[in-house]
Amino acid sequence: MGQTLTGQTLTRAQVAARLPALEALARGAVDAGAVPGLAIAVVFGDETLWLKGFGRREAGRPDAVDADTVFQIASLSKPVTATVVAALVGRGVVGWESRIADLDPGFRLLEPYPTAEVTVRDLLNHRSGLPGHAGDDLEGIGYGRDAILHRLRLVPPSSSFRAGYAYSNFGFTAGAVAAAKPTGQSWDAVARDTLFGPLGMRSTGTTQAEFLTRANRAALHVRAGGPAEPWAARVTRDPDAQAPAGGVSSNVRDLAQWVRLAIGSGMVAGRRHVAAAALAETHAPLTARGTNPVSGAASFYGLGWNVEFGRHGLVWGHAGAFSAGAQTLVSIHPASRLGVVVLTNAFPSGVPEGLADSFADLVFDGAVGKDWLRAWGDVYGSMFAAVPATAAAPGSPADAPAALGPSAYAGAYANAYVGRAVVAEANGGLTLSVGPGLARTYPLRHAGRDVFLYFPDAEAPDTPATLRFAIGGQGRATAMTAESLDGSGLGTLERVPD
Repeated sequence: MGQTLTGQTLTRAQVAARLPALEALARGAVDAGAVPGLAIAVVFGDETLWLKGFGRREAGRPDAVDADTVFQIASLSKPVTATVVAALVGRGVVGWESRIADLDPGFRLLEPYPTAEVTVRDLLNHRSGLPGHAGDDLEGIGYGRDAILHRLRLVPPSSSFRAGYAYSNFGFTAGAVAAAKPTGQSWDAVARDTLFGPLGMRSTGTTQAEFLTRANRAALHVRAGGPAEPWAARVTRDPDAQAPAGGVSSNVRDLAQWVRLAIGSGMVAGRRHVAAAALAETHAPLTARGTNPVSGAASFYGLGWNVEFGRHGLVWGHAGAFSAGAQTLVSIHPASRLGVVVLTNAFPSGVPEGLADSFADLVFDGAVGKDWLRAWGDVYGSMFAAVPATAAAPGSPADAPAALGPSAYAGAYANAYVGRAVVAEANGGLTLSVGPGLARTYPLRHAGRDVFLYFPDAEAPDTPATLRFAIGGQGRATAMTAESLDGSGLGTLERVPD
């Protein structure tokens, strides 16, 4: 039995009695087309009470989702990673207050004081001052983890050190990678040897290569042409660069083992895997995040965990999403020792949050209090609605001022953050090539004199960005600013010799 914050006793039988209703809700979501497929784990105390899969691993194919189907879990990786780091802290390998400068002397932020003082706790709590998007743009053009972490030293802070919260994938990644340094092993090996192996999480990994070895794996899905269109597996997503923050793949059977560990304060089946005090630090509400957009619960961030105080008391949780087509969630009610994991293969849907909130109502209140699936679906639908291709253009090509000749723009450009880029003439138009080895090439569409559109985001292929050229006295471009690389003001590249 578990005791809730309001004094209500929760028994195994009460939880089990609500599983048929949860199953009906999940099956209904799939049948209604809210997602192609999903899997759920329910944990009560030190027991995996229920595992179930629904729907298809890939739309249009017969392979069914089951409890062993491996999903890319996106940012649900963060609390998994925090658990690994807590295990290292509990063993004395590293401390939450260990300075990154001591663990990884090559790491730098823009300013000297944060560089010298930033800790593992700061980075896992997103309070280093790094803006939330730092490094995401470089990942998008193909840079790997080491190159991205090295270039964080060029990114201007979005707040004073420890004065603001900014959810940063690569800040979080830097903290986890630094925490693993004293072991002499890679992050991937540390995660495997510290958590996945001991807990028997045999289908869990931290690399894209591992994910692709799983025959029973879910594809990523988006709506092919808008919210009324069918789901389609259009894009793959390789998150290796940010693996600690977003690159874990797993199934609900494995993640149930991890939830048992969280509920058991570091113990599973009577065996201790993580020191209780170190694990408890991950759940401390360190930084206010405002309120939950649907439930209104007061929300805080710990170390890789969201900590909320809502209608059913304290909840530890975390969502994950790839706009290429994944949405995931863990939700734990620690006082009642109840945990739920929902993995889906589509985005945006709101199905994980909707199912978890509905199940909480069923267990604690006896009935679902509102249509949480619809409420969460509306939130995600509005937040991530597709941007029409004309939205970023100052004018349509028909009425736009004519561009200069292609040779005015063609050439090589560079800066320290983005590296080298090339604008080239091709098939009567222009292309932009960026990234390591200039491996990403985008056709340019004229939008107004010295402004062009390109479509850089494979996860949102209909969303445009602008490329603006500055023209010098010779009637030739001297610089260009790429919108998709300019989130931190580092997207302006100067012309350099070809």
